[in-house]
Parts: sequence; structure tokens; C-alpha cells
Amino acid sequence: MSNIENPYQSPESSPMPVPELQSQGKLTENMLLYLKGASPWLRFIGIMGFIGTGFLILWGIISIAFMSIFNQLMYSSYDVIAPGAGAIVGAFSGIMMIGGSALLFFPSLFTFRFGDKIKKYMQSGAENDLEQAFKNNKSLWKFSGIVLIVYLAIIPVVLILSIIAGIAGLFWAFL
Repeated sequence: MSNIENPYQSPESSPMPVPELQSQGKLTENMLLYLKGASPWLRFIGIMGFIGTGFLILWGIISIAFMSIFNQLMYSSYDVIAPGAGAIVGAFSGIMMIGGSALLFFPSLFTFRFGDKIKKYMQSGAENDLEQAFKNNKSLWKFSGIVLIVYLAIIPVVLILSIIAGIAGLFWAFL
């Protein structure tokens, strides 16, 4: 039996050697044209992201303020569950908006910096500007990857909590 291959065994492979990083030469004229064409769009998207971040923060502050005022002035459907719950829901909503604005701010910052450094490289020709541009590009995708990993980790937790809340709601309705 020891001479028979296990069909369930993971395949084995030898690790490939990682080549040492070396400068591969200069940018071609087409590469420079593509970078130059992308720069204004990158800066535009970054600026629009900053504006969106500001609106999210403003929306969060308004949500916190008005839900507490609304809860004091009017009867809320949340008051059936618990008195003052409307203010808590408003505060939670506002805090989520303000926290979510950070998820928009950092990609906007990296995108704007990427476009700005490309513009500076086109004007100066200094390789340090191009290096900084690509550093911001790497930071943009690293941040996006980390956010995606966190998001994918949170999905099962939210799903389980939603099922528990749904079951609890059924029991609450029949009491």
C-alpha cells in the first residue's frame, strides 16, 4: 500500500526562485503619454473623493443632530421597542457615516497624490517624483485590498447576526 500514490494528497512543487529586482530601463514615449493623460483624471477623482468625504462627514453630523431633535419632538416607531431608541439609531447612523468617510478619504488621497506626482514628473523629469507616484499607487491598492479583506471577513458575521436578529424578531412578535 505504501507504493500507491494517495489521490487526495496535495500536489508538491518546488518553489520558483524569485529574481532580484533590477531597473528595466526608461519609460517609452507612449508610456509617458499614457501617464500624462491619466494625471488630470487621477487628480479629478481625488478631488471629488475629498468632496464626497466632506459630504459624508456633514451627513453624519446632521444625522446625529436631527435624529436626537426629531426623537424629542415626535413619537418614533423605535419608541415601541425602547424609549429614545430613535436617537440611538440616529447617532449610530451618523457615526457610521463619519467612519465610512475615512474609507473614502484615504483612497482619494492616494489617487490625488498619484496624479499630482505624475504631473510633477512630467514637468521636472525627476525620477524621485515618478517613484513617489508609483508609491502612492501601491498604497492605493494595498489600502483597497485590506478594506476588501476586512469586508469579506465581516460578511459572515453580519449574516449570522442578521439570522439571529430575524429569529429573535419572530419570537418577539409571537409574545
